[in-house]
Amino acid sequence: MEITREDILHLADLSNFSLTEDEINSLGADLKNIIKYISQLDELNVDGVEPTYQVFEMENIWREDEILPQDANREELLALAPAAEDNQVKVPKVL
Repeated sequence: MEITREDILHLADLSNFSLTEDEINSLGADLKNIIKYISQLDELNVDGVEPTYQVFEMENIWREDEILPQDANREELLALAPAAEDNQVKVPKVL
């Protein structure tokens, strides 16, 4: 795959970068080397190899919810709020 100057300028524009001429040339050479390195994967024989989506087993660990007794009561907690109304914390409008 050939990386053109226009490709680099397009990527720079998408990334909101301003590049000097030296940086454009350097980035072009770097991108070519990166693509060449990654293209080595095309040479691998992967016949019969299942795709790997996770490299280790992941699973959710579920636990039962436990309601534990609290030391504070509603009135004490509402007293800590800057404003309260009808046993609820009053907050400024969001929208």
